[in-house]
Amino acid sequence: MLTFLHLRFPSPVAATLPNAAFLLLALTRVPLRRTPPRSNMSAAASAAADSAASNPAAASAGGEEGGKEAVDVLVQYVVLRRDLADAWPMGSVVTQGCHAAVAAVWEHRDHPDTAAYCGPNNLDRMHKVTLEVKGETQLKNLAEKLQAAGVRHKLWIEQPENIPTCIATAPCPKSQVSSFFKKLKLCK
Repeated sequence: MLTFLHLRFPSPVAATLPNAAFLLLALTRVPLRRTPPRSNMSAAASAAADSAASNPAAASAGGEEGGKEAVDVLVQYVVLRRDLADAWPMGSVVTQGCHAAVAAVWEHRDHPDTAAYCGPNNLDRMHKVTLEVKGETQLKNLAEKLQAAGVRHKLWIEQPENIPTCIATAPCPKSQVSSFFKKLKLCK
């Protein structure tokens, strides 16, 4: 099991949350599934990763071959509307993505994945993927799929215009959510 958060007092979390001591103790260890790095995706490596994922005790007992395995990274996906990027100033569209990303993190701040993603040991190693959809219909369809699958996310609706502008997921393991985004293009 990997440790992402170290127990430190005083903590900014302790100052803002009433049950922070319990939260900090609960978040000191966050288990993540191991997957092989992209450069080592041979059939043998894939089979070894599958067996390690299904039996973590055997993987830790058998050694890790000098750190050749990578951790299933925590990632936050941000999906913007291409039609708005063509019609609005770029700064306004980027701001919408920032609003959604911050809102998704804040709404799910008590979740262990979010705490690990925003932890002091991960601040300089955050992973975000910014993608695009064609328009409002595709954005709403994606939001419905994420909602139905129980994926933690925020659909940002710009006010007072009431325009759905983007979606941001809460930080979560890439292997759990990447399938929802594999058909989308990187935002350009």
